[in-house]
Amino acid sequence: MTTPPDGSYPQEGFGPAPAPPQEGLGPAPAKPAKKRRPVLIASIVLAVVVLLCGGGGLAAFLLLRSVESGTGAPEPAQAVDSFLTAVYADQDTREVAQYVCSDSRDSEDIDAKIQEVKGYASAYEDPKFDWTAPQVSGEGDETATVTTTVTLVTADEKTADQALTFTVVENNGWWVCEVKG
Repeated sequence: MTTPPDGSYPQEGFGPAPAPPQEGLGPAPAKPAKKRRPVLIASIVLAVVVLLCGGGGLAAFLLLRSVESGTGAPEPAQAVDSFLTAVYADQDTREVAQYVCSDSRDSEDIDAKIQEVKGYASAYEDPKFDWTAPQVSGEGDETATVTTTVTLVTADEKTADQALTFTVVENNGWWVCEVKG
């Protein structure tokens, strides 16, 4: 083995070193592949936006529409009578909620009213609640105004009256939405 003039030693098993590339000779360099990445990203972003808008729109529709669960009373006066029975006779929060429209169906408010009625019951001797037959004083296609007077009578013949006005709405039956007294 002889030493090359530049002083390097060839390694066994390897051929001669390739010549440095020269311009204009050899295969043409490969063209860079078309970049489809921006189109793919834009498509994904668009799909996500459509899903979010569609899903958000559907959620808003379901939350904001005023559809009652269950069936309300067939008549406004019957809705009020059932509501009064649940509040004053049965004193049951869950039963009261069955007669209240969804916009006013706050279990804490209903429970507070039930506790108020129970407070009257414990403060007086053998209290009895009664009410006049509910009278519809104004009825439209979707709302009605119903009035009645609730009377508390105790065993020692004390009495107290309270006139109440109800706003009742029709939505798959009649529902109590507001009570003024």
